[in-house]
Amino acid sequence: MDIQLHIGNEDHAIYAEEICAEIEKSAKVRGTGIAKREPEYIRQKLKNGNSIIALDGDHFVGFCYIEIFQGKKYVSNSGLIVKDTYRKMGIAKKIKYRVFELARDKFPQARIFGITTSLAVMKINSELGYKPVTYSELTQDDEFWKGCKSCPNYDILMRNDRKMCLCTGMLAASKIEQINKELIDKKSKEDEE
Repeated sequence: MDIQLHIGNEDHAIYAEEICAEIEKSAKVRGTGIAKREPEYIRQKLKNGNSIIALDGDHFVGFCYIEIFQGKKYVSNSGLIVKDTYRKMGIAKKIKYRVFELARDKFPQARIFGITTSLAVMKINSELGYKPVTYSELTQDDEFWKGCKSCPNYDILMRNDRKMCLCTGMLAASKIEQINKELIDKKSKEDEE
C-alpha cells in the first residue's frame, strides 16, 4: 500500500464517476446527505486544482473538493469521502488537512466553513480551528444550500428557513484573519513582558 495525496488535475478526471458512486453509496449507508454531484462537476474540481485526491498506485482511495461562494468571501471543503476498504487508517484526516491548507493558500481572504452530521469530521474540523456556529454565520449563497437538496433532511432545513437543521455548522477564520490574530496575540504578549 502506497497512498499518496495529490492536488487534483486533469489526469485525475478519470476517477470522477467512481468518486460520485462512492459519495452516493456513503450517503445511503449513513442515511444523511452528502451533496450529490454529477461526474462533470467533480471533473471540473479535479481539473481546476480545487480538490485533493488520494490514490493507492492508480486505485482511488479518497477525495475532497473546494467550493467558492459570495465572491470568494467563503469557501467550503465538501464531499469528503474515503473508500470502505481504506477507512480507519487516518486517510480522511490527512485529506481534510490537505484540502484545508489548499483552500487557505488559494483563497487566503475566505472563511472556510462546512456543515456535517459526522462526529469524526467535527473532530477533525475542531483540530483545524473550526468553531461551531449558527447557520446565520455561514454563506447565504443559494448555490451552497442547493447542495442540501439530496439530503433526506432537506425538508427540515427549508421548514426552518435555512436557519437550522441536523447538521452542525462550523466556521474557520480566513488565512488573513488567522495571521492578523497571531500578530495581535504576539504584540499583546510582548507588551505584557
